[in-house]
Amino acid sequence: MKVISIIGSTGSIGTQTLSIVREQKDIQVGALACGRNLSLFEKQIREFSPAVAAVWEEEDAAKLRLSVSDLDVKIVSGMEGLIEVAAYEKAEIVVTAIVGMIGILPTIEAIRAGKDIALANKETLVTAGHIILPMAEKYQVKILPVDSEHSAIFQCLEQNRQNKISRILLTASGGPFRGKDREYLQNVTVADALKHPNWSMGKKITVDSATLVNKGLEVIEAKWLFQVSPEQIEVVVQPQSIIHSMVEYEDGAVLAQLGTPDMKLPIQYALYYPSRRFLPGKRLDFTQISEIRIEKPDRETFKGLDFAYNALRAGGSMPTVLNAANEYAVAAFLDGRLPFLGIYDVIQDAMESHTVIQQPTVEEILNIRDQTEEHIRSRFHL
Repeated sequence: MKVISIIGSTGSIGTQTLSIVREQKDIQVGALACGRNLSLFEKQIREFSPAVAAVWEEEDAAKLRLSVSDLDVKIVSGMEGLIEVAAYEKAEIVVTAIVGMIGILPTIEAIRAGKDIALANKETLVTAGHIILPMAEKYQVKILPVDSEHSAIFQCLEQNRQNKISRILLTASGGPFRGKDREYLQNVTVADALKHPNWSMGKKITVDSATLVNKGLEVIEAKWLFQVSPEQIEVVVQPQSIIHSMVEYEDGAVLAQLGTPDMKLPIQYALYYPSRRFLPGKRLDFTQISEIRIEKPDRETFKGLDFAYNALRAGGSMPTVLNAANEYAVAAFLDGRLPFLGIYDVIQDAMESHTVIQQPTVEEILNIRDQTEEHIRSRFHL
């Protein structure tokens, strides 16, 4: 019986992970953490019986202690609580499904405790890849990607590690605004941005998909996961979300991982790696596919990609600024305080105002996040 911890259990990745646990019946949930969805969290605690459960606010933890007082579960809170879940002694693998830079410290402590990481928290590698990867090697733990695109690349590389790759072809769906121009984007609403054509995801990542910032962050993540240069990562739009990503080798051969747009596949592959298990769900019917379209991304309209490549080339602390500015801007957009195109203005201003620190420490990364947020507040009055 494999024991896991999940950080972010009430979100999209977390709930789908628990669905796999429910279906497979040979995984035990040792520890869970969530944000503020106490109603769903209590249901999860009652169904999966974790030994430890964490919420962010101590006030919520106090409420939860009362509501589950009939159960044998330790309720904790704050960053200390997240770290306790991440480092839970009996867990073999930690699913980091939390959104944002809040995932950095728990991931570090999970690695230090010798846990393999099923990584869905891309911000950890975007901002601290230079810290995380050496740590994983030092403590001999696996970083198993849960993003569908990075999982696809990982699968394409798995039997060909000894061969030299030419480039990674990182696919994007194009999001809900694919084919639209900037004039159209001036008036789009939050509801418009959340209508992703293929994937069911959380609000923040769905907006990131609409701006192509998500794909930009995935470019940075791919650089760290697969140890390639920015020039070796090419983003292509595959609007049907059938090809999840491709790897081209030096002889010109291209390997791709195809499938339906179902996040359970990369989650389950990470949980059972290197084994594959039966996964219920829809299968590709190639007789019904008349074509597979590939397009170039519109980088003039959707600036998220170029922001990411610029951040990668600047290196050091610049990806942290990109990520922090995007987190702040997307939250403002979702709250109705910033127009959609304003997300780009906020990110660009923050990046242009930053002086790069090479090889930042974790403390410096978190300070830069705070400084970036303060700069945006004062500059844009958000």
